[in-house]
Amino acid sequence: MRHGDKNRKFGRERGQRRAFLKSLMRNLVLRKKMTTTVARAKEIRPMIEKLVTKGKNPTLANRRMIVSQMGGERDAARLIKVAGDYKERTGGYLRIVKMGPRKGDAAQMALIEFV
Repeated sequence: MRHGDKNRKFGRERGQRRAFLKSLMRNLVLRKKMTTTVARAKEIRPMIEKLVTKGKNPTLANRRMIVSQMGGERDAARLIKVAGDYKERTGGYLRIVKMGPRKGDAAQMALIEFV
């Protein structure tokens, strides 16, 4: 049974998984959209949306929170710049569009992008 086991592990240990998710988030902020698996897209979506909400009000505490989550000052600045585009929007900053299966292993692919 999977009671209380809501997060995906992606076959990685805790530190590796955190670094992996951080790199996915960083790539999405830099490129504005990317193609990845559905599971990965669903995992990073709430993380990015929470950070964009914090970035809309860039107080010192919110900036520090974003820096710690994104892993660098430059990436945090880019996220805050992206968040400025969504001042009037109350949520739903990302869109996940399902695509066909990947050729190599038939994993379900998705395009995740800022709306």
